[in-house]
Amino acid sequence: MPDLTFAAVDPASAAAAGILREYFADIVGRHHTRGATSQEIDDALRLEPSADLQGKTGVLIIATRDGETVGCGGLRFVDRATSELTRVFVRPDQRGAGVGEGIVTELEQRARDIGHDLVRLDTRSDLSEARRLYSRLGYTEVVAFNSEPYAQHWLAKRL
Repeated sequence: MPDLTFAAVDPASAAAAGILREYFADIVGRHHTRGATSQEIDDALRLEPSADLQGKTGVLIIATRDGETVGCGGLRFVDRATSELTRVFVRPDQRGAGVGEGIVTELEQRARDIGHDLVRLDTRSDLSEARRLYSRLGYTEVVAFNSEPYAQHWLAKRL
């Protein structure tokens, strides 16, 4: 996406904190089928930390368009050949404009750059836009590779 720029950020930075809060507000709210409370968002941030998305264990990127943060995505380094997508989020007013595809494509390239040839992820049934995106980008259902309490679909793609 020529009008998007991507930058790796420290998950504890101000830039990351804002978009990660929006990410958790979205997924917690969808799970409860109502707006998430501030306390629920705080709890999710505490229970599902993003600190490992930096250095030798992963990367967190933010996507910007015209200087405005429009989304984020993380890549967790699982083993010598496998990366895992996480925290993929696009602000609602930017959905359908190629931001999600841009984020996933950027993260796939970063996985390739470190020699990984498999990218996997888990997701929930109610995250229908994400599931459509992953399917369109070539991710297919695989056997469950974790026992995360909210995971309902496990997907993978060979790079």
